[in-house]
Amino acid sequence: MRQATVTRNTLETQITVSIDLDGTGVGRFRTGVPFLDHMLDQITRHGLIDLDIEAAGDLHIDAHHTVEDIGITLGQAFAQAIGDKRGIRRYGHAYVPLDEALSRVVIDLSGRPGLVYNLEFTRATIGSFDVDLFSEFFHGFVNHAMVTLHIDNLRGVNSHHQAETVFKAFGRALRMAVEPDERMAGRTPSTKGTLTA
Repeated sequence: MRQATVTRNTLETQITVSIDLDGTGVGRFRTGVPFLDHMLDQITRHGLIDLDIEAAGDLHIDAHHTVEDIGITLGQAFAQAIGDKRGIRRYGHAYVPLDEALSRVVIDLSGRPGLVYNLEFTRATIGSFDVDLFSEFFHGFVNHAMVTLHIDNLRGVNSHHQAETVFKAFGRALRMAVEPDERMAGRTPSTKGTLTA
C-alpha cells in the first residue's frame, strides 16, 4: 500500500496531505488558493495519484507560505509513500501541449534533491495568483521528496496554458516514475543498490 498522510504545523500554516500513489486520479483540495487547487487537480488526474490536501495559512499576508508549505508537505508524503523504491521505473518524463503552450517535465527518483526550472511566464499573475510561487512549490517538493526534477516550458503565450502544461506533465512524469517495472523484479533501480541520499 503506497500511501501516506503527513501533517505539518507551523506558526504560518497548518497542512495535511494524504497521498495514494496507486490511486485512480481522485483529488480533494481545500487550500484557500483556488488556482493552486486547479493545478493540484492536474497532478491527480494525469498522474492517477489520489491526493487529499487541506491547508490553512496566513493568506491575509499573501499565498507564499501556504504554497511553499504545501510543496514541502506533499514532498514529505510522497517520500513516505514511495518507500524503498524497489521494483519501480525510477525515471519519468512527459511532454504536454495545450494550444500554443508546450512543456516538458523529467523526473528521477534519485534520493538527491535538485530542481532545474525553466519557466518564464508571460505575465506576473494568473488571476490573483503570483506565478513566482510555482517555483517555491516545486523547490519545496523536490527538497523533501528527494527527487531530481527538470521543468522546461518550451513555448507558450498564455500563462494559464503554460502553468497547466507544466502540472499535467509533472503528473504524467510522476506516474511513469512510480510505476512498477516487472523486469526489475523487486530490485532497486540503481548501480549503488540504494536510492537514498
